[in-house]
Amino acid sequence: QAAQKAAMDPKAYCDRLAPQFQSLWKRLHISNNAFIRTTDPKHKAYVQKTLQALYDKELIYRADYTGWYCTFDERFWTEKDVVDGLCPDCKRPVERLSESNYFFRMSQYQERLITYIQDHQDFIQPQTRSHEVLGFLQKPLEDLSISRPKSRLSWGIELPFDSNFVTYVWFDALVNYISALEYLTPKPSFEKYWTTHSTEAAADHTVLHLVGKDILTTHAVYWSTILMALDLALPTTIFAHGWWTVEGEKMSKSRGNVVDPHAIVDEFGVDAFRYFLLREVPFGHDGDFSKEAMIGRINSELANDLGNLLNRSLTMIERFAQGTIPKPQMHSAQTEVDNRLEHAAGQLLTVVELHIRNLEFNRALEAILGLVQLANQYIDKSAPWTLAKQAKDKAHLDTVLHHGAETLRILSLALYPFMPQSAQEMARQLGLTSDLSNPNPDELNWGSLKSGTKIAKGAPLFPRVETTQTQGDARVTQDQQPAPRPPTDQITIDEFRKVSLRVGLVIAAERVPKSTKLLRLQVDIGTEQRQVVAGIATKYAPEDLVGKRVVIVANMKPAKLMGVESQGMVLAAGEEEVTALLTTMEDVPPGSKIK
Repeated sequence: QAAQKAAMDPKAYCDRLAPQFQSLWKRLHISNNAFIRTTDPKHKAYVQKTLQALYDKELIYRADYTGWYCTFDERFWTEKDVVDGLCPDCKRPVERLSESNYFFRMSQYQERLITYIQDHQDFIQPQTRSHEVLGFLQKPLEDLSISRPKSRLSWGIELPFDSNFVTYVWFDALVNYISALEYLTPKPSFEKYWTTHSTEAAADHTVLHLVGKDILTTHAVYWSTILMALDLALPTTIFAHGWWTVEGEKMSKSRGNVVDPHAIVDEFGVDAFRYFLLREVPFGHDGDFSKEAMIGRINSELANDLGNLLNRSLTMIERFAQGTIPKPQMHSAQTEVDNRLEHAAGQLLTVVELHIRNLEFNRALEAILGLVQLANQYIDKSAPWTLAKQAKDKAHLDTVLHHGAETLRILSLALYPFMPQSAQEMARQLGLTSDLSNPNPDELNWGSLKSGTKIAKGAPLFPRVETTQTQGDARVTQDQQPAPRPPTDQITIDEFRKVSLRVGLVIAAERVPKSTKLLRLQVDIGTEQRQVVAGIATKYAPEDLVGKRVVIVANMKPAKLMGVESQGMVLAAGEEEVTALLTTMEDVPPGSKIK
């Protein structure tokens, strides 16, 4: 329909759209092995071969069907799915259609698929999505219509056993996961990237599908059963990511709230954009996009923390070491703060790699930012500007300067997958010429930075973003003055000081058995680890809280809830129900006092 409105052939219309995605990917520095078009002749041939194989197994049959059809989604819906005549997915009107089509016997794989999902906990991620699919499979699974008559839809891949029909898009498109391995990469690629020896698990390879949550069913159910029918292994993991919303609403041209990535890159730069998208929310969850939130991340984390660390470190090397990275003193002569920084930096790449493998990008970046903050604290505590005043402190000064530069080198490696340009620029300013995309194994360890390297300090890595209006600029007129607040019970400052409020870092979370409202949290408050029971389970899943900072009443008398001792209280907003947890705008160290 879109092609018709544009008075264009469907393929020509798609030919005009495809380069938009390709150019955006290049601009965002997203690499890919190949760009797949389902109009590729070799893909068409592979789809027809697959259809014929299933037809020969008598897993495809023809039957008459009447149902509600959504033209936009190219999908039939049953009576129970449609509410008020609208498609349950896109909310557009559906129409009643009766026609003859070909069906894949998807229903006969229902129990097998349920068992597979239950036996493979990592198959569908996040876990909440796995529960959704299992819930969907509790209802009888119908066979899948995999064709459309040419009389209604002429554009598509023709069925090899009936030239009057083309294949359904969600059969055609899914097959390109394996068709691409046959014709877009050097052979033998199928054996390299997929397994054929097992129908139950891709045991020898990690096959990861990243999909939007709105097309999870087509992948977890349609694609999985098709693979079972073809006696092919299922992917290791199907990971369904969330949506970016604007003020809580899905982006839509009709609402006029679509965020143009090109415009964001023009205004803030590609690396800052990448950082925000991967840092702001846990991957897999929905996230609300706003320029205000992005500017906050840029100014506090990139400019104040990371950019400041690079600038102050290089400035002091210029000032106190003639622009050359000095040699550190012997390890035995190092202080406790030296050793703490070295240990944290030495562990960083291992921690980041683990989080990346688990698709926990925000936690990887949180770990990186933790080292940035630790390095800034290290400089503050070591005070190289004071050490530079005494000749007897020269060896210690050199160690501080070297450790700061070595930490930055480690940070550049850790940041490269997230902000490749900025990471490479960090390395350049440190005087390094290595390719961060392919480092030598030795470069992954602490201590690889060579003394005597000449630095090349440049412009600030992340300049602060100045806003034209802040909250403080908002003013109200006399007519807009809020109504006087009702009187409340007042306390003195001395009474308030009796409450010990501390910043805590949630390191583990789980549900309290037999309770729908309580979560048991393990919280690091700097000097110790506390167990806190909180009635927030209706608002937050346990996995959403791990790695988050919360505010704890640390001197609350211990109490038991549902038989579980709580050694403090988490502060939250809300009346009868919790609407939000209190946290800090910046990632301050666990145990920091709230005052």
